[in-house]
Amino acid sequence: MQPSAAPDLADLAHTYARPSHWLATATATAAVVALAGLLQPGPAGASAAPAAAPRPAPAPEAAGAAYPLDCGGGTRTVAQRATGDLDGDRNPETVAVVHCEAGSGTPPSGVYVLTRGREAGTPARVVATLVAPDEHRSVTELAVRDGAVRATLLGYSSPDVPSCCPDEKEQVSWRWQSGAFVRAGQADARGV
Repeated sequence: MQPSAAPDLADLAHTYARPSHWLATATATAAVVALAGLLQPGPAGASAAPAAAPRPAPAPEAAGAAYPLDCGGGTRTVAQRATGDLDGDRNPETVAVVHCEAGSGTPPSGVYVLTRGREAGTPARVVATLVAPDEHRSVTELAVRDGAVRATLLGYSSPDVPSCCPDEKEQVSWRWQSGAFVRAGQADARGV
């Protein structure tokens, strides 16, 4: 019989796991994990916190805007206003009903959409005219709901109808579509 070239198992005592070996291995592993935790980079300041959604800007103020309405040197009156997000950018627009002051009768109104001024502190800008004063309409109800402008327009069936007493009523709405306000409405020819 030929002697084995393998070392005697008694000479390889270090290959047997003893409790002291397990304890030393566990201690070394715990030390590596603790050291790795200490060497991790900390939070990067403000960027580590979750980013808050930007707050919408306040609705434009209707009083200071320059309306395309010629009152012949007379006073312009913002009779109604409503606000809401019309174009889906999460910032509200203002819709204003504006007319010239009149001593008697029912002055025609303009309905205008306003957005914020181009720079901080500048007045609101008119970006759309929904009803021009030369259409000879008055507005009795105005609201912004579900991204649409809704209004009740009063008008006249003929030039012979006195300006005090409009005889036509129409419910209309406008919605922002493909870069423009699109009007929908139903005329109601009954007396008001």
